[in-house]
Amino acid sequence: MKRKKLISTLLTTVLAFGLLTGCGSSAADGSAAGAASEAADVQDTAAAEDASSEDANAEAAESEAASEAVEAKGTIKVAASPTPHAEILAEAKGILAEQGWDLEVTEFEDYVQPNLVVDSGEFDANYFQHIPYLDDFNAEHGTKLVNAGGIHYEPFGIYPGTETDLANISDGAVIAVPNDTTNEARALLLLQDNGIIKLKEGAGLQATVKDIEENPHNVSIKELEAAQVARVKDEVAFVVLNGNYALEAGFSVGKDAVAKEESDSEAAKTYVNIIAVNEGNENSEGIKALVEVLKSDKIQNFINEKYDGAVVPFTE
Repeated sequence: MKRKKLISTLLTTVLAFGLLTGCGSSAADGSAAGAASEAADVQDTAAAEDASSEDANAEAAESEAASEAVEAKGTIKVAASPTPHAEILAEAKGILAEQGWDLEVTEFEDYVQPNLVVDSGEFDANYFQHIPYLDDFNAEHGTKLVNAGGIHYEPFGIYPGTETDLANISDGAVIAVPNDTTNEARALLLLQDNGIIKLKEGAGLQATVKDIEENPHNVSIKELEAAQVARVKDEVAFVVLNGNYALEAGFSVGKDAVAKEESDSEAAKTYVNIIAVNEGNENSEGIKALVEVLKSDKIQNFINEKYDGAVVPFTE
């Protein structure tokens, strides 16, 4: 509106100037022509700015329309361990939002509640555990949780505490391990693979300290709740940690582990971390969308770049 008033004023001035000076003066003609030219320039500039503004408004309208076109499909509630599970889910949240899904993530510090809240229906899924743990939990608690998709695995590692040389471990050294059935067995198997102990034949994934058959260094196995193991690293010779707890303790599996499960090992396949849901919900639209995003190239690249080998994407 202001531009139109300015143009109108300039044109009026040009006309008035022409009338006052008459048509016989060439100087007056020049001045009038200059004023007219200036008015025309202002008019052209205003027109261009108006067109640009209209284009910008059209683009904004198109963008808003596209945003509104994303149909809201619902909410997916997931219980997760803080590291790396909740971090990976946070990366997936934006991708799911683009598809119309609202991902809500609640962090849990233990390995029991995440399964209980899914079993009760309070949450749609959880992301913190591997299949052997899930199977053991179902058998112990009578739950019917199932695997909806494998996402990553975390190489188990032996990390230094008061000692750093596993090959020259002190006699009577104390080694802290997780106390839940499957993770304790995994820790003991890793110690066996590195010559610290020998288990009874066939102990496998059910191994406990009672299955230690040979203990040449007379090491003492300190059993602790998984979240507590890293916290005693300054009190024991070595700690055996899940990948997520190693990360929380500031360990790098590539730089700090004195021994670890290899990426092509059977353990990597056995202990893949999964999305777990109540039986019958594994094919629901929201869960399928969640698993698809977590297995996407974008999330796999995020995992590889962020976790320095402590978390590795699982590819089937």
